[in-house]
Amino acid sequence: MRMKLLPVLLVLAVVPFAGHGEDLMDAYRQAVSNDPVLATADAQRLLVAEDVPAARAALLPQLSAGLEFDQIHSGGTNQTTDSSGNIVSTSGGGHTRERSLTGTLSQPIIDLAAIADLRAAHAASDAQEQTYRAALQNLYVRVARAYFNVLVAQDTVEIYRNYEDAYKQEFDQTRTRFKNGLSMAADVAQSKAYYLYIKAQRISAQDSLKDARKALQQITGEPVGTLKKLRDDLPMQPPKPDNAKAWVDAAMQTNPTLLAARYTVRADQHRVFAARAGHLPTLTAGVGYNKFGQWTNTMPGSGTYGPATTTVGLTLSIPLFSGGLTHARVKQAIYQRDADQGTLESERRLAERDASNYFNLVVDGIDQVDSARESVAAAKQSLASMRAGYSIGTQSLTNVVFAIETLANVQSEYTVVRHQFILNKLLLKQAAGTISVADLQAINRLLQ
Repeated sequence: MRMKLLPVLLVLAVVPFAGHGEDLMDAYRQAVSNDPVLATADAQRLLVAEDVPAARAALLPQLSAGLEFDQIHSGGTNQTTDSSGNIVSTSGGGHTRERSLTGTLSQPIIDLAAIADLRAAHAASDAQEQTYRAALQNLYVRVARAYFNVLVAQDTVEIYRNYEDAYKQEFDQTRTRFKNGLSMAADVAQSKAYYLYIKAQRISAQDSLKDARKALQQITGEPVGTLKKLRDDLPMQPPKPDNAKAWVDAAMQTNPTLLAARYTVRADQHRVFAARAGHLPTLTAGVGYNKFGQWTNTMPGSGTYGPATTTVGLTLSIPLFSGGLTHARVKQAIYQRDADQGTLESERRLAERDASNYFNLVVDGIDQVDSARESVAAAKQSLASMRAGYSIGTQSLTNVVFAIETLANVQSEYTVVRHQFILNKLLLKQAAGTISVADLQAINRLLQ
């Protein structure tokens, strides 16, 4: 008989998650505090948010003050007068000092490019807020998925252990029957080969479990403790609303990744206008203040201090030619907008597909879990009958081995589909953008 490999760990990809907690909420709280993926998204959100006050600054008054002090050294002959009024020449140098105090206040009146930049910054900040929201929602799924991966890996190890024990029993029984002349040497060799093969598979399953637990630890940096398991009597309820179109419509309105893409395109449109505004004039109002003073050590008492001057006016700046820079920036902004519009359409289609797909998986998962549960019960009865028949000689060793393998496979399938069913309900809400902590709490109540 040709052996089939028992399917080991699921369709659930092992993703970073948290540990040390007894239940799902313990794991989630640790993940929120220590998950580097979420921390990165939060830092990026705060970083982009600062672009808003930075862009607004270009539209607010600009005030500056300056103080300039210069000392000018001179050489040659110095001429002074004595008490009789005669000119006296002396050799040596002197210096002249100058001081200038200035202040400038300006206020943009018309600057369409700066206005468009501010609007783009607001839209980009909104996009990043949605990106962070998507990262937080993804954390809910990653925690649940990784938690379930450990549970499934534990079940798989237990299934293989039972699988191994069953083959060991058949091996021992076959050896006894061979000693009593009731079976052939080929049966002994065959049962031994099956037993050793499954033993190796059990060791491999244990390694997968270790890796799954390390994956939990990756999110929190905490060791994984004893986790509560999913109880047997799961509520097999269809999604609410029980309509695929309603979930797709919700995804179009509230999926955070899709919303982030929309805000990004909106920001790009403002940047296109800002680039085009590089051809437009700007008008700025300004107030200037200046006070100048000068004195020299070669002519005491000759210091002069001019009166302070104040200048008030408007400055109209009209860009004429910048070597093609403005035209190139306009084209860059348009190309970036077009690229992000493509991303937006991709995200829209993906959100629509995910909402429809996970709705179908949840609906079909109800029958799938029920069928897998009944299959386990039938496989157990079949194995018991095969063993009884083998003991009295009416069934072959091959049939017993096949029954053991069938039971192990259906048990593995059952543990996968029941955990995947709960996860698919989370993924459906994630696709719609409506997943929350309350959904994790609901799953946590299914643990024991």
